[in-house]
Amino acid sequence: MQIEVFSDVVCPWCYIGKRRLEEALAGFDHTDQVTVTYRSFQLDPSSPDTSELGLDDMLAHKYGRSIEQGRAMNDHVSTIAASVGLDFRLDIARPANTFRAHRLIHHAADHGLANGLTERLMRGYFCEGVRVGEREDLLRLAVAVGLDEAEAAAVLGSEAYAVNVCADIDLARRFGATGVRSSSSTASPASPARRTRRCSPRCWRPRGQARIR
Repeated sequence: MQIEVFSDVVCPWCYIGKRRLEEALAGFDHTDQVTVTYRSFQLDPSSPDTSELGLDDMLAHKYGRSIEQGRAMNDHVSTIAASVGLDFRLDIARPANTFRAHRLIHHAADHGLANGLTERLMRGYFCEGVRVGEREDLLRLAVAVGLDEAEAAAVLGSEAYAVNVCADIDLARRFGATGVRSSSSTASPASPARRTRRCSPRCWRPRGQARIR
């Protein structure tokens, strides 16, 4: 079974959903025959590569709320993240444009390291304050998961894989995705693991069996 997830590395619900999906698959009888592919999606394509704006301020500005309300929103998502074992440090995270990171993930995919780099980028952003829009931080994490430094640097210094990223984003839009809560399947990225586990048997089919629509 092939599972394709459209996610952004600065999307908190995507990281929480990633953990919930992993938990669900751990209890699925055929998990050794499931392949999970993470495809590119951007929550905010207009975001600058890096910013000194805190996430509390960013949310307050984006949704017309007070700073206190923005902080409460981040506290809420951090509490949910903790329930799946993630230690969010949103106080040190900063907004970033993720197009370059997605290009690097496509490069990692050519070397079988896409899922590993996706995890490392998400952990870096949400738990360590890594600036995932900056070339130096991206290169450091790419090397950490096993990518060749010179090759990764060449990707970051060019427009390599830009077409691939745009194709993923276009596909997501054609599926009707407009944000993290959008999904073309029964379980969205933010769905609890128990709901995903209920969906898995319905989606499963042995090789060669006709697909159920």
